[in-house]
Amino acid sequence: MATTNDIKNGSVLNLDGQLWNVIEFQHVKPGKGGAFVRTKMRNVMSGKVVDKTFNAGTKVDFATVDRRDYQYLYQDGTDYVFMDTTDYEQVTVPASVVGDAANFMLENQIVTIAMNEGAPLYLDLPASVVLEVTYTEPGLQGDRSTGGTKPATVETGYEIQVPLFLETGTKVKVDTRTGDYLGRVSE
Repeated sequence: MATTNDIKNGSVLNLDGQLWNVIEFQHVKPGKGGAFVRTKMRNVMSGKVVDKTFNAGTKVDFATVDRRDYQYLYQDGTDYVFMDTTDYEQVTVPASVVGDAANFMLENQIVTIAMNEGAPLYLDLPASVVLEVTYTEPGLQGDRSTGGTKPATVETGYEIQVPLFLETGTKVKVDTRTGDYLGRVSE
């Protein structure tokens, strides 16, 4: 059994039958009193974020989480089908687990899936992806990089805000955590 001294960012703890992913942790040793570990954790199933404090050295139950790279193949109804890049085994992940990541996934893209006892917990995408703008209003003469933004639809069907000068067919870099436009990508 491990203790709170073994907690690291990305650890998954099993508390009261629920899995919690550690986002941040801080080991605190005040001048008076015992040391403690302050954590910020996200519930793997619901996505709820909570702050929890443990006394230093308290026993905690770490969940076994297997993180592997999978290749996104296709969407099957509401589920998404991925292939393990090492043994070519296919796994079906429900839309509730994929969540907002679906806005940034293209076929054949590599993603990391965290599994616990064969059940997918969550997906990790790269920090940014390159997507092609499939539709945006045409830019007008005088529209330059400084100034406003306009909506643009990318090839996954997701809508982002881009500078006024961008046109349909332009490849853009998009932040997968926020959905923000990061810049143009030249071929």
